[in-house]
Amino acid sequence: MSDSQLLVSISESAQSHFARLLESQAEGTQIRIFVVNPGTPNAECGVSYCPPDAVEEKDLKYSYDGFDAVVDPESAPYLEEAEIDFVADQMGSQLTLKAPNAKMRKVSEDASLIERVEYILVSQVNPQLANHGGKVSLMEITESGVAVLQFGGGCNGCSMVDVTLKEGIEKQLLEQFPGELTGVRDVTEHEAGEHSYY
Repeated sequence: MSDSQLLVSISESAQSHFARLLESQAEGTQIRIFVVNPGTPNAECGVSYCPPDAVEEKDLKYSYDGFDAVVDPESAPYLEEAEIDFVADQMGSQLTLKAPNAKMRKVSEDASLIERVEYILVSQVNPQLANHGGKVSLMEITESGVAVLQFGGGCNGCSMVDVTLKEGIEKQLLEQFPGELTGVRDVTEHEAGEHSYY
């Protein structure tokens, strides 16, 4: 099976890691790749052993070097562009799973601007903010092409919110939606309107 048909890209080091692990398992055991709570902010990508009797008829099967991976059809759309890597360094070894579409399935190119902007926020922006306990959601896109965002979690009331918004999020969104978005505003700034005084 060629790589283009593989749903999840598994690095060579991760493939040999899985092949080694499976050597000590019962004959016919495969790897199962799945997403728990797919399409939600709590989505988590996981890998487990899958003995032959746990493979279901509807499971999708992908062949890798020395083993097969099975994926349930519900998880599949959320595993598009997922990557599994195995990194070994002085600190030990670690299996890393990246599933950019786990929290929200990939939207098509011809989806509405709102859907496409939401997808970028969920799959790219929020994972960066999550390190600080923050998240951002799209409230609306104005007629003039301004994305109005609501900051939540650790971003609320954070003095860095303007910097994060302007330097990071606005730049990223304008680069990804040239000609469609003209700017980004925080909902609080938007609600305050043009004439607010303090």
